[in-house]
Amino acid sequence: MEKRELGASGIKVTPFCFGGNVLGWTADEHTSFDLLDAFVDSGFDFVDTADVYSAWAPGNKGGESETIIGKWVKKSGKRDKIIIATKVGKPMGPDKKGLSKAYITRAVEESLKRLQTDYIDLYQSHEDDKNTPLTETMETFTDLIKQGKVRTIGASNFDADRLKESLEVSKKNGFTTYQTLQPAYNLYDRADYEKELEPVCLENNIGVITYYALASGFLTGKYRSENDLSKSKRGSGIKGYLNERGFKILDALERIAKEYKTAPASVAIAWIIAKPGITAPIASATSVKQLHETTKALDLNLSKDAIDLLTKASNY
Repeated sequence: MEKRELGASGIKVTPFCFGGNVLGWTADEHTSFDLLDAFVDSGFDFVDTADVYSAWAPGNKGGESETIIGKWVKKSGKRDKIIIATKVGKPMGPDKKGLSKAYITRAVEESLKRLQTDYIDLYQSHEDDKNTPLTETMETFTDLIKQGKVRTIGASNFDADRLKESLEVSKKNGFTTYQTLQPAYNLYDRADYEKELEPVCLENNIGVITYYALASGFLTGKYRSENDLSKSKRGSGIKGYLNERGFKILDALERIAKEYKTAPASVAIAWIIAKPGITAPIASATSVKQLHETTKALDLNLSKDAIDLLTKASNY
């Protein structure tokens, strides 16, 4: 299977990333183990999580996803078969947030402990922290790499100006630089990334790991009216896609899916994979069957006509 490099880090991954946000939320521990085994046994190796996953679920406090991955790593013995990406910065408690040296230093130890590993392959700033000097943040990440606790770093949810500023601060001071960016990007949500962030990433060889690859499930095609929103716990987040442009995208996806004898979700992900600068889209699954259906995107080699049709249908 083709592999793509995370920026210029030397770390290569399969161009499909399993989204660990479901682990400990819509997938219990047993199901999570089955999903991770099926993912790795199918030849994939890239798993994304965050310290805060899944604090939003009733009874959770954060750390659940990392904890499950850690238990799976210990039980399966497959640490050397996966690239683990996790994140820091989102609130984990009243005094546990941001990108200060004190907090990152504390948070990385907690993530390592939960993940039951000695190192994190890709450690990402989960969101920008304008209350902490960029020099402090980037120097802290540089120290973690020197200590062997982190292999490379990335940013998530940064705007273009702050991403550029971070890169400049690192280069000026000899610090490590962000090698990846994790933005929201899919056939529907294109403008923010394409207009501002894509040029910065292409110019600086930053690998792009997209989240919401299926627009919270809308691009699977199973949501056609507000009556369908009850089909998923994430249904409420899909209402904004139910409009003329959204239905135009679904019609194009279904047309291409029929031509390639596959599911609309696979086509939606294959479109992202074919975009310049994309390292891997992130997609979740809550069953092994769903996982296999989604990862079929890697088997698709969409023609230029198919890509153009989807791009035109989703124009903004």
